[in-house]
Amino acid sequence: MAMTGTSTNVPESAGWLSRERIIAKPGFNRWLVPPAALAIHLCIGMSYGLSVFWLPLARAVGISNPVACPADSTLFTRLFATSCDWKVTDLVVVFTIGIVLLGLSAAAFGGWLERAGPRKAGAIAALCWGGGFILGAIGVYLHQLWILWVGMGLIGGVGLGLGYISPVSTLVKWFPDRRGMATGMAIMGFGGGAMIGSPLANILINHFRSPTSVGVAETLLVMGCLYVVCMLIGAFGYRVTPDNWQPDGWSPPPADAAHALITRGNVHLDDAHKTPQFWLIWFALFLNVSAGIGVLSVASPMLQEIFAGSLIGQPGVAFGQLDMTQKVAVATVAAGFVGLLSLFNIGGRFFWATLSDYIGRKMTYFAFFGLGIVLYALAPSFAHMGSKVLFVAAMCIILSMYGGGFSTLPAYLADIFGTRFVGAIHGRALTAWGAAGIAGPLLIGIVHDLQISAGVPRALVYDRTLYILVAFLAVGFICNALVRPVHSRWMMKEETVSGEAAVATRKQSYGIDMGRLDGPAIIAWLLVGIPILWGVYNTLTSAIRIFV
Repeated sequence: MAMTGTSTNVPESAGWLSRERIIAKPGFNRWLVPPAALAIHLCIGMSYGLSVFWLPLARAVGISNPVACPADSTLFTRLFATSCDWKVTDLVVVFTIGIVLLGLSAAAFGGWLERAGPRKAGAIAALCWGGGFILGAIGVYLHQLWILWVGMGLIGGVGLGLGYISPVSTLVKWFPDRRGMATGMAIMGFGGGAMIGSPLANILINHFRSPTSVGVAETLLVMGCLYVVCMLIGAFGYRVTPDNWQPDGWSPPPADAAHALITRGNVHLDDAHKTPQFWLIWFALFLNVSAGIGVLSVASPMLQEIFAGSLIGQPGVAFGQLDMTQKVAVATVAAGFVGLLSLFNIGGRFFWATLSDYIGRKMTYFAFFGLGIVLYALAPSFAHMGSKVLFVAAMCIILSMYGGGFSTLPAYLADIFGTRFVGAIHGRALTAWGAAGIAGPLLIGIVHDLQISAGVPRALVYDRTLYILVAFLAVGFICNALVRPVHSRWMMKEETVSGEAAVATRKQSYGIDMGRLDGPAIIAWLLVGIPILWGVYNTLTSAIRIFV
């Protein structure tokens, strides 16, 4: 069937990045879109791995021994100081700025993305994220902390936000039959970016290290250029569905009790945040992310302080009794634990999102909160038992649900608010991530420090922390339980939908079926799959040290 309507009428003035240029033509294989999204998400996912740069940068001036700034130096003076080394706490601000900007830019540019299309958003994301690394390299070379903050934090954060939401609306529309699986495939890349980027950064740092350089500036420059190229390839791989497309042989699920939350209409972007459903889902995401990122932010010290000597074959030796050599060995094992958590974070994004296609989004979120409450409550007991296997298994499942919360969210929002503005609505919902990225680690840090100050043994300081997170999840459980179908008064009228989308009401296939893994699709999947497998191999090789 030939495509009709707006799908073939491309204005001569439409640029190569415009939405009109990337409307799929007859015979297009929809399985080419997820690898394009993965190419972008695997790059921006390195935001989780930025910590690999902090320790080398903390001795960028001294090279072998850090040169401390004057004791009376302020943060403002350190932003411009060139003769002393930066503090790790000042460098971590880059990550905080990036996560906050992710949420803000996703919310601010979501509506624009729906109009401009994913290719333009992906291309700008490539320039911002990769360009942020390049600007960061200049900041390291000149030893100007403020340039690092602006490049990798501010500009890179905008790239994070645009890159993260760029494929959401497109994938939901390409896979109406598998919304959860489609978004899970792309968003799992964000969790896997550090799994690939961190070992790559280590290799490059070691390659470029010299008596006069710690190798970070050169590494940032190479990785920035690589990210620009890979993300642009992904952006130019995007295609959007013809207006009102649906695959042959598929029809929407029946309007019965089992699919009560799946709307048959669309809520306008300007109205979505006025509904209680938006804020209930916002708080559910905020609480799930706060709990998960709270654990992720202290994963390494938590394992070291709880199990201490038992990690290196010396059970019964507390953390404070370890000498420096032993602490280095324990930290190496804990690094494998962090890698294992990252692996489950990735796998959970695909597993839980795919499962949600069968059991529903609300039931999946019930699993996050219900199972999470049990595991968080039992984790201290596993620690007291001295069972590394049970403790690590509990943390891995918890982190899989942390990732699953992100990947299931776009499909949840599409079910509740419709697909017309789901990308923009998703962008606004991601402000919960930015808030949780501050609240979760801050709360964990405060509780940890208060207990250490009170003389609580290091092996026990995380008990109360985990119990507090149980309370977080209990409130999230209630928020999810209160989600109901959106009232009809918020639905766009049929004539409004037609005016907004300028499409006919009859669904058509436009010569594009459900697709299959043909030659081009297999090549596209190999291009993103091989780096993922390399990252998995490195992660498992490191993680196995926990148990041997």
